[in-house]
Amino acid sequence: MPQSSRRTLPAALCTVTLVLSACGAPGAIPEEQGEDGPIKVGVVYSASGPLATYGKLYYEGFQAGLDYATDGTMELDGRPIEVTEMDDAGDPAKAVSAARELIGSGHTILAGSTSSGVAVQVAPVAAENEVLFVSGPAATDAITGVNDYTFRSGRQTYQDIRTAATFMADPDGADVTVFAQQSAFGQDNVDAVTAVLEEQGATVDSILAPPDSTDLIPFAEQAREADPDLLFVAWAGETASAMWQALGQRGVLESTKVVTGLDISASYPVFGEHKGDIEFLAHYFDGAADTEVAAAMRERVEQDGGTVDLFTPDGFTAAQMVVRAASAGDDTQERISALEGWTFDGVKGELTVRAEDHALLQPMYQARLTGSGEDAHPELVESVPADRIAPPVGE
Repeated sequence: MPQSSRRTLPAALCTVTLVLSACGAPGAIPEEQGEDGPIKVGVVYSASGPLATYGKLYYEGFQAGLDYATDGTMELDGRPIEVTEMDDAGDPAKAVSAARELIGSGHTILAGSTSSGVAVQVAPVAAENEVLFVSGPAATDAITGVNDYTFRSGRQTYQDIRTAATFMADPDGADVTVFAQQSAFGQDNVDAVTAVLEEQGATVDSILAPPDSTDLIPFAEQAREADPDLLFVAWAGETASAMWQALGQRGVLESTKVVTGLDISASYPVFGEHKGDIEFLAHYFDGAADTEVAAAMRERVEQDGGTVDLFTPDGFTAAQMVVRAASAGDDTQERISALEGWTFDGVKGELTVRAEDHALLQPMYQARLTGSGEDAHPELVESVPADRIAPPVGE
């Protein structure tokens, strides 16, 4: 899906400004920090709200990543890394308010954004105030290339769709339906599926349900009546269980080729007897990558009582990027330069921050679920190389 490497957000998103005298000039490092003061990092994520489970995984990964990247010191060149976390509850307005407060109190690096709707609001705040922003699990393609100050530590929707396309022998002439929610995440998936598969000759339609809808039977019935060659399911949040039950009850999973992203481990039992009827693309699951970094992440997360899951690597990678940026000094432009084009060993293997638009190039996975009930677990089918699913660089 072509996009410029430095897109301009709609005016409604660009009106978010910071007017706090405590900040001084944009990009300026507060005097109290100085060259020997703490490196102040603000993490704004969903500690509560509908994406709280994802947010918890992200933050556990972030803490483990800081420990790993600093060799357990939580310092960089003798300077402590001071982390302040704030809960946005998945609300863009709360996220913007938190970002303002953090910048106003001298935080020159921001991380977080579990929600795509949050990420697209925080990104312009970072740019206007010339601070670094490393977005997290938010998958919207709109974050890649949005401005010079914004990076991402997770995958993006385009990479999901390119991975989904690897399940099709030939999309030419196929009818594809996207089953998703009416949200930034859902619409982004519709746009990405359309861009990727229509270019290959498929016809793409969509069925979108309100995010707060609890009765999903009518939408499952629409999917059954559409009878596509491929149903791509893009769903996030607490209603996933009800959604899969609805598709199963209406016979969609048995009659249609269904591809979806593998969600968190708590969702595995939901698929039940239908798991063999579903193809899974995976951003990550514990055991997907057999790397030293993945082992180090697991060890640290489990020592603190956590469990590695879908978005744990996003937090871990964010911490690696924060430490890399901060190692360049206090100048934001120098921090940006340190990240652009950086190739490093991450949880999933070799990762690259593409200099042109800050896309994070990374492998993805095909997976299957085995076992039943509480014993259901994913197994790796194939690792999809980063270059095979890389989003196009904007012209």
